Order: sequence, then C-alpha cells, then structure tokens
Amino acid sequence: MVEITEVLEHSPAARAGIEVGDLLLSIGGREIRDVLDYRFYLAEEEITLSLERGGEPYWVTIKKELYDDIGLGFAKALMDDKQHCKNHCIFCFIDQNPKGLRESLYFKDDDSRLSFLHGNYVTLTNMTERDVERIIEMRFSPINVSVHTMNPTLRVEMMKNKNAGRVLEYLPRLAEAGITLHCQIVLCRGVNDGRELDFTMRALAALAPAIDSVSVVPAGMTAYREGLYPLTPYTRREARAIIYQVERFARACRRRLGARIFFAADELYLKAGRRLPKEAYYEGYPQIENGVGMLRSLIEETKCALSELPRTVRRRVTVATGVAAAPTIRRLCREAMRATRGLTVTVAEIQNDFFGHSITVAGLLTGQDLLNQLKDRELGDALLIPAATLRSGEDVFLCGMTLAELSESLGVRVIPIASDGAALAKALVEDPA
Repeated sequence: MVEITEVLEHSPAARAGIEVGDLLLSIGGREIRDVLDYRFYLAEEEITLSLERGGEPYWVTIKKELYDDIGLGFAKALMDDKQHCKNHCIFCFIDQNPKGLRESLYFKDDDSRLSFLHGNYVTLTNMTERDVERIIEMRFSPINVSVHTMNPTLRVEMMKNKNAGRVLEYLPRLAEAGITLHCQIVLCRGVNDGRELDFTMRALAALAPAIDSVSVVPAGMTAYREGLYPLTPYTRREARAIIYQVERFARACRRRLGARIFFAADELYLKAGRRLPKEAYYEGYPQIENGVGMLRSLIEETKCALSELPRTVRRRVTVATGVAAAPTIRRLCREAMRATRGLTVTVAEIQNDFFGHSITVAGLLTGQDLLNQLKDRELGDALLIPAATLRSGEDVFLCGMTLAELSESLGVRVIPIASDGAALAKALVEDPA
C-alpha cells in the first residue's frame, strides 16, 4: 500500500472522492508496489482502485482516456525507496568525491526503474528474476545498462560484486523479448580495453537490433583517488588508438547491421586531438547524454541559430566553460560576434581545481572554481554558465554554493544555459525572460 500525499483539484481522482492521506492498495485487483506498477495498471479506459481511509477499505471506479493521469501524487517519486548500488566499481566517480559535500552526493543509485523513467544507467546487479519478468511483461523500454565488459570474470573484478558476471545473462533475455537496450562501456586503462574491448563489442553486437547504441567513455579520475584502484588516464596516442578501434568496429556493424551502434565519446576525440565526426556520423545522437556527439550537436545548432540573431546589439557577456569544450565555444562565439555587430563575448576557460585538473568537462565545474577564477575579471552584462553544472532541478552547484550566492559574489547576473546551440546563441544577445 502507498500513501496518497496529493490529489489535484478537479482531477478524476478528486471527483471520485479520493483524499490526501488515503492509502492506495491496488488497481484492478493488482497490488501496487511502486511507480512502475502504478503507471502500467493505470493505462486502462476504466479502472477500479482499492483504497483505505482510517482503517476502512473502499473502492472507486474511474473512466478516462487510455493514457490519462488521474491526478494522484505520492511522497516519493518511485513510491518507495531508491535502490542503493551494491557495487564497488574500480572507476566509481562518487568514491572520488572530496569529503565534506552534501550527503546526497555520496548516494549511489542503481535502480532499473530510474533507467526507464529518467534514463539513468544501471548495472543489473540489483535486479532479480522477478524484475526481469516484470520489465518484459510491462514492455518497459528502453533500458540503459552500464556494461563495461561482457567478460563475466572481469566484470566481477571491475565491479567487486560476485553477481556482476551472472546478471549479464539478463541481456540476451531482454533482447530476445524485444526490449531496446542502450549501453555504455566505461574504459579503464589496461583493464577492459584492447582485446577485452573487442570481445565486449562483438558480444553486444550479437544482440542487435535490441542493442540500439553503445557509448565508449574513458573513466573520469579526480584528485581524490587515494586508497582506490590505481587507474591512470589515457595518453593522446592511446586515445587515438581507441577511436580507431571503435570506429573500425562501428563501420563493420554499419555494413552488416545497418547502423554503427558503437560510438566513442567526445572526450576521447578531444584527448586525441582528432576532429569531431560530422553530424550524420552520430545517427540521430542516441548517446548524446553520455557525451557522444554533444559538441557536434552544439556546433550545428549554434550555426543554425546564428542566422536568427539581430544584426546589431550593445552587449558584453562572458561565457564560462571547461577546458575540454573551450576551443569549440571560442570558435562559436567568434562566429556570433561576426554575425552581430556590437556583441562582445569573452570565453573564460575554467580549470577544475575542485576535482582536479584531469577533470576537464564543463558539467563538473563548481561555483567555488567559477568564483575563484572570475572574481577579479570584468564580466560584462552577464555570465553564462553550463546548466549541467547545477544539480538537476536545483540552483545549487556540486560544491554546495547556490546560483544566487555566485551571482552576488561576482556582482553580475549568472545565467545557466542548456547544452543546445539555440539557447546559447539567444543568451549571447539577450537575457532570458
């Protein structure tokens, strides 16, 4: 049973007499354990809810459109607790956080429900036979899986979980049932690369077309790895070799299966000093949230948006970004200044002192580093920062500083910008409403 904490005014649930504090027991006689049950059994044109109020059971029947919501809210988004990760991966980023951050930043989730609902990647080690059967029965798709290796023994070693190898058996079962799988491989130098990467790509390609896309991403390493597995970053030459290996295999997949499936992360191209592939290469950007094609998408969107900018403005802005993206952002801002007379843009390349200089992506910049490196600069009318630097749904940086605190300390309006070119181009010439 799940306690109802909200009933939207004028909703079907409100009209049926359901009240805050009532307990939801079942829909159509089927027990509601969590949000997946709730959403699945709600998808009927007529539903009967079993509820309880003050210890007394009652029932209501609601008629609606097939996929319409009925207006109930619950204290927890999943309607129960998130599943905590039981792995101890040798590359885990959360284990590399400095001490003293908010407690929530040390929580590791590994919940298959979050994979379906929010696109989180899961390792499958928390899943049971019942979970797999439910995914297949309810047709929850796509599921995002952190694979890392298809070698069961190596996967156990990398994730420090005795079940990590066994649960790889779930992948062919889900694939056979027609569940779409997006996968990622976090590469660790000398561990799951080289021949092991070839083996993993072959094993995943064998599950096509259910395996829709696979990103190959280098492990991130902060300055706080003391006592952890001795990982080291890839060299420029090694990054080039990985790109060649992935691209070669992807070409073979395209010839045989009609799609590349495998994509190297932008970070590898930047490390290797290689030009980013053209937009068509990314086949619709299926792995953009994993940093695959994100810069190419930004380039193409910004170029398209430049034609819509005003011919003349009077505006000076600063754009802050990470070391990796800085050359690309500089080039785009120069093009914007050529397109709009009177626009002056300064790009501030921010070193990541908080996590360490080996972390170069913009999304892991902190308010603390932004403040320390920008406090003595003339920033103009506004400071534009990547929205990814803020925790989802909050105006708070990973270091705990708020957006308002940074703005006040710098004496300028700080504007978070989504990672799309249209938003960047528009913010260069005017403040968002």
